[in-house]
Amino acid sequence: QVQLVESGGGLVQPGGSLRVSCAASGRFFRINVMGWYRQAPGKQRELVATRSGGDRTSYADSVKGRFTISRDNAKNTVYLQMNSLVPEDTAIYYCNAEVASDWRAPYRAYWGQGTQVTVSS
Repeated sequence: QVQLVESGGGLVQPGGSLRVSCAASGRFFRINVMGWYRQAPGKQRELVATRSGGDRTSYADSVKGRFTISRDNAKNTVYLQMNSLVPEDTAIYYCNAEVASDWRAPYRAYWGQGTQVTVSS
């Protein structure tokens, strides 16, 4: 079984910065794409940023130029550095990873429990 554990959320003032982390643990063969999604109250979960095992990245238009996703493959960890935060970034941020349990298995999506990010003065 695979576990994704997020950390680093919290309360920050508008214009501030925050970094959230997500570490994958358990028994698995390989991780493909790792990414971050968020869900604000009353809204659907949306993609924020993803990073492939080959370091290809993608970002939602709303965070381009402000957020940076990075990975430490040796630690099976993905990070999201969030700068110039605005109240509209307030949401629960969820980590997602595509994981193969062994070399023959297809990738399966796993989710973390979420970490709250609140941008408010």
